[in-house]
Amino acid sequence: MRINSEMDRTVIFSKMSGHGNDFIVIDNRDIDRKIDWSRQASVWCKRRVSIGADGLLLIEPSAVADFRMRIFNADGSEAEMCGNGARCAAAFAVRKGIAQPKMVMETMAGPVGASVDGEMVAIQLTNPSFLRDVGFVELDGGKVHCYFLNTGVPHTIVFMDALSDVPADEIEKVGCELRFHDVFSPEGTNVDFVQVIRPGYIKTRTYERGVEEETLACGTGAVASAILSSVFRDAGDSPIDVEMPGGTLTVDFAIGEDSFGDVWLKGNVAFVYEGNVSL
Repeated sequence: MRINSEMDRTVIFSKMSGHGNDFIVIDNRDIDRKIDWSRQASVWCKRRVSIGADGLLLIEPSAVADFRMRIFNADGSEAEMCGNGARCAAAFAVRKGIAQPKMVMETMAGPVGASVDGEMVAIQLTNPSFLRDVGFVELDGGKVHCYFLNTGVPHTIVFMDALSDVPADEIEKVGCELRFHDVFSPEGTNVDFVQVIRPGYIKTRTYERGVEEETLACGTGAVASAILSSVFRDAGDSPIDVEMPGGTLTVDFAIGEDSFGDVWLKGNVAFVYEGNVSL
């Protein structure tokens, strides 16, 4: 962790974005004092009153990989995995000389491989699990047919006929209801609203658990959307392009008899700025 000398109360950070999914990234390899990162994430991620971000990423030492990535959501909760966060972490690690362009990072969801080529970053996720057709879930406004897949974090998919016509407040209302629904307790779930445009191309909007609102992009959500669209909505074989409000991600995967493997998520990453933030 790089802490400035001025009263030892500021930390150097980078602001990064993966198609609008934005993060505060900190090199925390030199751990020399206790910091409540959960609290700091909830303070720093607030928009308009602080840095503003969907999450806080920490780069830490690892005994089993090039480094360990930890992610704290905007509400302070620690997440198992974040696709766009992992892509940003990989680009950060190369830029700072922490890892080579081909690397492996440790996450709570398991080891994640990554490949960095300039602004284009691809990560290999752990194999998805627990795919199921949930069926109809009762909400305040009626029943919604849901599908589920864990891509490192839990994702629930709702297929739509015309996604661009759905107002933001409806995404947030239905997303919030499903996120906290008893069907998905106790962990809760991310919620992805998906429209299949044609084979190999879908649109997705995501209500993110921990951020508690619609985000411009979600990497693990793109993966869940692509795989479930291929299985349940004839969206074609891999690769599948996933258009999100912040940009388009590409998902590659292999479908086995009872499982999925060799899952890759690819897209651009941007360094926005660097600065110092007070503890």
